[in-house]
Amino acid sequence: MPARFKDLALDARDHQALADWWCTAIGYARREDPGGQRPAEWPVPIHDPAGLGPLIWINPVPEEKAVKNRMHLDVWGVPEEFEALGARLLRRRGDDIDWHVMADPEGNEFCVFEEKR
Repeated sequence: MPARFKDLALDARDHQALADWWCTAIGYARREDPGGQRPAEWPVPIHDPAGLGPLIWINPVPEEKAVKNRMHLDVWGVPEEFEALGARLLRRRGDDIDWHVMADPEGNEFCVFEEKR
């Protein structure tokens, strides 16, 4: 049997703050631990309250991000709204690409696709 997709994982130096940032940015919420309080040093699971998106684990790591991500998130949204939350625009949509390349507050790249109206 082939493997099946489970979750996404994103590394962060300040995993608590980055979990909150992504919750605000994409409308996710922290998934509460049914067994009680999750220790602050543990990874933080965030989820789509509507149940449409994948579970994302924000994992604590000691090192700063150093090179381009080999895997990243693609999201629907408005680049200016992400910038207002603290993201950086790395590359604007243009003739050669149909999306904006951005970085979250810790430098993790993600692509923003604007919905056609």
